[in-house]
Amino acid sequence: MDLDLGKRIRLIRKEQKRTQEEIAKICGFTKSMLSKIESGGAMPAVSTLMKIADALGVKVSDLLEEQSSNDTVMVSASQYEDISKWIKTNKGYSFFAFASTRHSKMMQPYIFVARRGEINEHTFSHSGEEFIYVISGKMRYKVGNTDYEMSAGDSLYFNSLQEHTVVPLSDEVKYLAVFTEHQSKPGDDPS
Repeated sequence: MDLDLGKRIRLIRKEQKRTQEEIAKICGFTKSMLSKIESGGAMPAVSTLMKIADALGVKVSDLLEEQSSNDTVMVSASQYEDISKWIKTNKGYSFFAFASTRHSKMMQPYIFVARRGEINEHTFSHSGEEFIYVISGKMRYKVGNTDYEMSAGDSLYFNSLQEHTVVPLSDEVKYLAVFTEHQSKPGDDPS
């Protein structure tokens, strides 16, 4: 799946006749990083995928799935329990994107798994809003300057532009995250 993601990003970028340098600059990272992502040599964090999608004027689901539709999407437990359907990022966590085939959706639900000692320290920031719900395990989730110690059943809702980080406190933490994606409005500056 990693290589297909990179190929889709490259295809969409080339269809738009845009350079790697242009997209990387909009996203706030190097051309080299975008090249690694496009070649399948790096798996970006979800926040990076959101920046790439926003720079290309598409949804994250358009990057994750070749075919998309506006149909109702049912995901069975066996689909997300199949570890081969998960994406392992370079940041040290894995995720499964629900309803990735749904076109033009206003939110994107994910399940994340993070393991203590495997997470690379990093900070997320992206447009939209985010809802986090802990399914199992324990973690510290920092939003802005506030740390929240969270266990199964705890939740957060916040503006995703605020810098946020996750630190697993148990051996493994599994949580549901629902992101809204930036919705361009007429007159929005695309830069």
